[in-house]
Amino acid sequence: MFELKTIALFFLTAIAEILGCYLPYLWLKENKSMWLLVPAALCLSLFAWLLSLHPAAAGRVYAAYGGVYIAVALLWLYVVDGIKPSVWDLVGAGVALLGMAIIMFAPKNS
Repeated sequence: MFELKTIALFFLTAIAEILGCYLPYLWLKENKSMWLLVPAALCLSLFAWLLSLHPAAAGRVYAAYGGVYIAVALLWLYVVDGIKPSVWDLVGAGVALLGMAIIMFAPKNS
């Protein structure tokens, strides 16, 4: 159960971070409304708060979160940008997720 909760929390954290960065991108690159910066700031605040909910040490959480972020970013690439990830994108995401699992779920000495 701990593993499923951790992965779900990482997934929500990644969505908050990506959305918090994507909205300013729309304003800067796609000439969308500057008002997108308001929900972007809220998303980035949510991102920081969600990272604080993990029971592991902060450095370990940040390192493991990177693996989930990579996978979610590729999912975003497909769902939002409409670009199909390559086989190598998927292999890389798999390696990153394996790294996350090792960091978060391997037995700890302390």
